[in-house]
Amino acid sequence: MADSQDVHVRICHQEIVKYDLEIKALIQDIRECPGPLSTLNDFNAQVKEKFHLLRLRIQDFEQLAKEQDKESDKQALLKEMECHKKQMLSNQTVWRKANLSCKQAIDNAEKDELLDGGDPTRQRKVAKENLAQSTSNITESLMGISRMMAQQVGQSEVTMQTLATSSRTIQEANEEFKSMSGTIQLGRKLITKYNRRELTDKLLIFLALALFLATVLYILKKRLLPF
Repeated sequence: MADSQDVHVRICHQEIVKYDLEIKALIQDIRECPGPLSTLNDFNAQVKEKFHLLRLRIQDFEQLAKEQDKESDKQALLKEMECHKKQMLSNQTVWRKANLSCKQAIDNAEKDELLDGGDPTRQRKVAKENLAQSTSNITESLMGISRMMAQQVGQSEVTMQTLATSSRTIQEANEEFKSMSGTIQLGRKLITKYNRRELTDKLLIFLALALFLATVLYILKKRLLPF
């Protein structure tokens, strides 16, 4: 198991070194790039891809370091991983500076050529390339805006669905409250009716009892008193 880990670590380290050297070579090509901008953009696309692969390999190297059985090996590999990260950041800084320098050199060369009355065919070619690059940048920006708008529309649809669901829930609850209110009113009417009937029953019982007592008194009076 340890031998297998060592093999993976060595392979990962070799790939990191390889991508680092390829990035440095591409940065040197950018420094020496005479133009046009399309060539510079091709170099930059390659550099971005190499940085992406390098970043993935560094993440793999970090994971392999954390999986080491010995704490000493783990710490040593993590320290080496940090060095690779710092080197990658340094390459990114150098890359940005090389880009700025190259773009400035291309712009200066184009300006000098225009001022010196260079070849019209070359001027038209440069103008077309610059126009194509500007069009491509505008298209990418519009596509980005379109994607953002699509996301906003999707979020709005989800919000509307949520509001519609909430509205239906509130409406159903309102209907239930109305139904409960009707039931409560019916119960109140029944209780009132029952109370009235109970009062009527009490009154009838009282009258019947009074009549009964009057009858008893009348009978006793007839029997006890002579005519």
